[in-house]
Amino acid sequence: MFDWLKNGLNKTSLKIVSGISSILTGKKLDKDMLASIEDILIMADVGYDTASSLVMKLAKKRYEKEVSDKEVREIIASDISEILDHCEGVVDFDNLPKPFVILMVGVNGSGKTTTIGKLARMFKDKGLTVSMVAGDTFRAAAVEQLSVWAKRTDAFFLSGKIGADASGLVFESLNTALEEKHDVVLIDTAGRLHNRKDLMLELQKVVRVIKKVMPFAPHLTLQVIDATVGQNAHSQIQNFKEMVDVNGLVVTKLDGTAKGGVLVSISEKQKVPTYFIGAGEKITDMKPFNAKDYAKGIMGIDEE
Repeated sequence: MFDWLKNGLNKTSLKIVSGISSILTGKKLDKDMLASIEDILIMADVGYDTASSLVMKLAKKRYEKEVSDKEVREIIASDISEILDHCEGVVDFDNLPKPFVILMVGVNGSGKTTTIGKLARMFKDKGLTVSMVAGDTFRAAAVEQLSVWAKRTDAFFLSGKIGADASGLVFESLNTALEEKHDVVLIDTAGRLHNRKDLMLELQKVVRVIKKVMPFAPHLTLQVIDATVGQNAHSQIQNFKEMVDVNGLVVTKLDGTAKGGVLVSISEKQKVPTYFIGAGEKITDMKPFNAKDYAKGIMGIDEE
């Protein structure tokens, strides 16, 4: 798990490690060095406020003292872990309500459909039966892509006509899942942020229908965030929070950016738990989020 994560964060950690090692040359930690470290963290998309806070904590511990680049990275990793630890989402795979309903939201292109496929594989590996609901009924490509993932993961696939009412499909699908005793239901949704009013009404209607069938569902509303969008992730999260009760995140494509630090600023500012992270194209390239491993990985620190 740690090796997978470290490899996935390689672009980000290389930038941070090389940057910090280039400015720490055995001298005492001074203001110029601290300013440079802050710039390096900002370039990794940790965010200005978060980077400033991390550097201030570093200064309190090591200002005007000789320090190695590894020691600096270990201190920052520890502080990052402390930030993330409060936003580490955990799914208790052994004690899930049946069916466990996950509503997936996110803008088009964030990797939402692929994430559903990878999550299905994860749940299937736990011995659970999974059904996928093609709730993005306005995009034929999304329905087709989800169908392919259902076949790859041996999951049940539930869809309707293109352009059909998504809430009606969700209603029928949940009743089917209850009747056939499926363990997990993954519901795809539309992500047309350019038409937010219609999207808002559609998502809210879907949630109301879910609650008619199962009053305590959805058990998780997961928003998929593409790490390559950087600080734009904040506005995406705010937009979807206005529509539905987003109570968890999945951060994808961490391997495709040198700005993987965005997860740190998201955790500190948005206060939404991250449940899963994706780094790679393989079906197994999605794992439960681990705060300490992520903090070490991003700062290029080997596992103990």
